[in-house]
Amino acid sequence: MPKSFIFSSESVTEGHPDKVCDTVSDAVLDACLTQDIDSRVACETFVKDNVVGLAGEISTRAVFDYGCLVKETLKEIGYDADYAKGTDYSYTCKFEKGAFLMNMLGQQSPDIAQGVDAKEAEHKETAEQGAGDQGIMFGYATNDTPELMPAPVLYSHRLGAALTKLRKDRVHTWLRPDSKTQVSIEYVDNKPSRITAVVVSTMHAREISTEEIRELLQRDLIEKVLPQHLLTADTKLHINPTGLFVVGGPEGDAGLTGRKIIVDTYGGMGRHGGGAFSGKDPSKVDRSAAYMSRWVAKNIVAAGLANECELQLAYAIGYPEPVSLNVNTFGTAVVDEEKIEKAVKEIFSFKPAEIVKQLDLLRPIYSKSTNYGHFGREDAGLPWEEKNKVEELKAALS
Repeated sequence: MPKSFIFSSESVTEGHPDKVCDTVSDAVLDACLTQDIDSRVACETFVKDNVVGLAGEISTRAVFDYGCLVKETLKEIGYDADYAKGTDYSYTCKFEKGAFLMNMLGQQSPDIAQGVDAKEAEHKETAEQGAGDQGIMFGYATNDTPELMPAPVLYSHRLGAALTKLRKDRVHTWLRPDSKTQVSIEYVDNKPSRITAVVVSTMHAREISTEEIRELLQRDLIEKVLPQHLLTADTKLHINPTGLFVVGGPEGDAGLTGRKIIVDTYGGMGRHGGGAFSGKDPSKVDRSAAYMSRWVAKNIVAAGLANECELQLAYAIGYPEPVSLNVNTFGTAVVDEEKIEKAVKEIFSFKPAEIVKQLDLLRPIYSKSTNYGHFGREDAGLPWEEKNKVEELKAALS
C-alpha cells in the first residue's frame, strides 16, 4: 500500500518585517565587499514603525553613508511615501522628519579576529584561517523538483516572488509589501502527488474588498504560478483568511535579522544547524559552510548518486578543518554512502578559506540571496547552485 503524508512549508516576501531586516543587513554586507573584499561583517538589523537599528561588528575600509543605504534599501522594498503603508522611509539620508536610525555597529572583537585571521597567535592551534565560530551546518538536496529543492518551499517561494512582482509591476496597485505564503503537498511514496492547501496572506489597501482580493489572487497568482498537475478540485485555498490585512510591515510588527532561517533554507524538509545567514561575511561558517553543504549535496543528487542527500559539517572556532563531516542519503543512494563520503572528501575542501575560494564568495552577491530562498535560485547566479562537480563525482565512483 502506498505510503502518504502531507508536508507544508512557508515563505515571506521582502516586505515582511523580519525580511526587511535581512535585506538591510545583506545590503550593508554587499556595500562593504564592493569597496573592500577583506571586510569582516556581522550586521544585525531591527525595525519597528519608523525606527531602524543596526548592531553588530564590522571591520572594513569601505566608506559609505549607512543612513542613505538603509533608506534606499527600504524604498526599494516598497516602504516609501505612500502613507497608507504605515511606514515611510523616504526621508533624507539623515533620517529626519520622524524616521530614526540607531547605528550601534562596532569593531570586530580582536579575540574572534585572532581565530579567523590566517596568522599565528598566542595559544592558537594553527596559523591557518580558522572558522569564525563553532557550530553545525547542513546542506540538502532532493529530486522533488528540477532545482533539486523540496517542492513545498520552492512553490511557496515562487508564490511570494510572483506576488511581489504583481505589486512592483503595478498590476494590482492595492498590494502592499508585507505578505506570507504557504503550500501543503501530499507525498505518495516520497514523491509530490498533489497540493492539498495554499495559504496567501497579503497586506492591502483599505479600499479593496476581501472578495476581490481572493478572486484576483486565485486567478493571477495561484493558478498561474503553481503547477496545474498538482492542483486539484480538492485543493483548499486560504487567501487572506483573517479577512483584513491593512496594518502590516514594521508598523504591524517588529522585525529582526535571522528569524526566518527555515524559510531561508529548506522549509523544514532538511535539518538546520540554527545559524542565520544575512549580514554575515563568508568568514562566518554559519553562512559559507551552509552554502558549501548545499553545493555538495546538490551535486550528489544531480550526479544521480542518490534521490535525496543531506550533508552535515561541524566546526570549532579558530580551527580550519571541520571536526566532523557526514553524508546521509536516507537509503536512496545507488552506491555505498561511505564511498560517496570518501569521494566528497577527495573532491571538495571544507576549510573556511578554501570554501571562499571554491565558491568565489568575496563578492557583493549576497543581496541576490536574501529573499525567496537562499537555495534553488538557479536564475540568480549563486555559485552554490552550480552543478559543476557532477562529472568529477561520477568519475570518482565509477
